[in-house]
Amino acid sequence: MRYIKSKDIFDKRVLMRVDFNVPIDKGKILDDFRIQRVLPTIQFLREKKAKKIILISHLGQPTSSDQKQLSLEPVAGCLEELLEEKVCFITTLVGEGLKEEIEELPDNSIILLENIRFYKGEMENSKKLAKELAEIADCFVNEAFSASHREAASLCAITEFLPSYSGILLEQELINLDRITQKSEHPLVVVLGGAKIKDKISVIEKFKDKADYILLGGLMANTILKANGFCIGRSLYDEGAFAQAEKISIGK
Repeated sequence: MRYIKSKDIFDKRVLMRVDFNVPIDKGKILDDFRIQRVLPTIQFLREKKAKKIILISHLGQPTSSDQKQLSLEPVAGCLEELLEEKVCFITTLVGEGLKEEIEELPDNSIILLENIRFYKGEMENSKKLAKELAEIADCFVNEAFSASHREAASLCAITEFLPSYSGILLEQELINLDRITQKSEHPLVVVLGGAKIKDKISVIEKFKDKADYILLGGLMANTILKANGFCIGRSLYDEGAFAQAEKISIGK
């Protein structure tokens, strides 16, 4: 793993994948925690005189670019307030003049591109999309730890076309994971929540012999309880994940 702190990024166009998938209601961001977590890396790139910082992120699960409620424009405004400096929000898509528009912006610009999932090729890990994205930058930084389990063009395929590095936040997360998985102290309690069971099964498998307790919450807990014969009343659950949920035995 190569870390961005070891890279000379002076006068380089840096393409950075972040996770700004934050809750938004009527254009207002309800929780900016994920945005704030990336600020140290942006500030680091600024201090090292990166020529341009180009941010890409997803928001939700759009099925087309017409779903304006999933636009990242409100995020650009929030980021601008947090940084107290201009953030250029660009809606132009790759292949439609994006490279030229970025080149016209002044040096030291901070740029946020529109929702990367507006591209069909993103979730297909398209090399074509990744190559087109690579043309607008000199190097790539992954600062989207919470999305890095996905095979997406802006996370995986992009690394085939640009020198790639982990960001400050990703580095910290990996250090913490290593400390927990390799050098954990006991008692060790793992708390997992969320709706997507298929994303969590491997985590449960990883820790089932390491942790003293694994506590589950959210839709995932409801699904596993239901699959194990418990009554959950009217609570929501994912019937499509029963096959996976039945493999997880729980304490009674």
